Amino acid sequence: MLQQVYHIPALLNECINGLDIKPDGTYVDVTFGGGGHSRAIVANLGTRGHLYGLDQDLDAYANNLNDDRFTFVHGNFAFLSNFMKFHGVTALDGILADLGVSFHHFDDATRGFTFRTDAPLDMRMNRESQITAAHVVNTYDEERLAQVLFLYGELKQSRRMASAIVKARTQQPVESTGQLIELVKPFIKVTQEKKEMAQVFQALRIEVNHEIEALKRLLTQSLELLKPGGRLVIITYHSLEDRLVKNFIRSGNIEGQIEKDFFGNINSQLKAVNNKVIVPSDEEIERNPRARSAKLRIAEKI
Repeated sequence: MLQQVYHIPALLNECINGLDIKPDGTYVDVTFGGGGHSRAIVANLGTRGHLYGLDQDLDAYANNLNDDRFTFVHGNFAFLSNFMKFHGVTALDGILADLGVSFHHFDDATRGFTFRTDAPLDMRMNRESQITAAHVVNTYDEERLAQVLFLYGELKQSRRMASAIVKARTQQPVESTGQLIELVKPFIKVTQEKKEMAQVFQALRIEVNHEIEALKRLLTQSLELLKPGGRLVIITYHSLEDRLVKNFIRSGNIEGQIEKDFFGNINSQLKAVNNKVIVPSDEEIERNPRARSAKLRIAEKI
């Protein structure tokens, strides 16, 4: 039953087409989650093909595929190269990453990922991690906290929110999602309440799980691991991630700096397969509203 509700894979057909799966190829789904994308990849593999599914949340192991062509790996994709070396893999035909938060995380009230339920301020993807959202809001100084809310949540009232949080925590620790909501609510427009509250929680989640740093490391390692002709398929859900992926594909480096050769050609080991970002259809959004902000970019190693 868990497998049916854990996660509905976004842009599934587009991802499978983007991977251009070879039956005997070796692939990695670095965000295994409910296994929706992984099942579709394995279904396109032959007897000699193999898929590795990474997830830093051990809860995802409940969705493990009972198939000899699949290996579950408990770990963060920031360390993808190390995991592949451990399994004797030196080159990949494709890497898939769906950077969205799964239904499981939103719907498990104890995890603190959503403002819709009162829960401990946790937000850890990996429960073995020491840093929680409560740690961030109770120990970061005002400037650092404001920076997190502004950079990762793109909140215009980030400084006022940070000031209110720091002032409140001198009286008592901010330990629940309900407490946090009451503190930031005065600085959120009533007409934008759901959107901006989601941005507050997004900012803290990104900080707790070091998501931007992990993505940068994944992108860099993809250049080392992909074979020529191998595909990089990434679904992002907010502008920070999308901009990072877009610039990386175009430039071939994390800084997004364009370098050209003598003839004016861009020096990049990647070429975009889809020059225009792929987004869900109206029909998919109706079936799966949580996919509405998904953006898919596909690149091929040159």
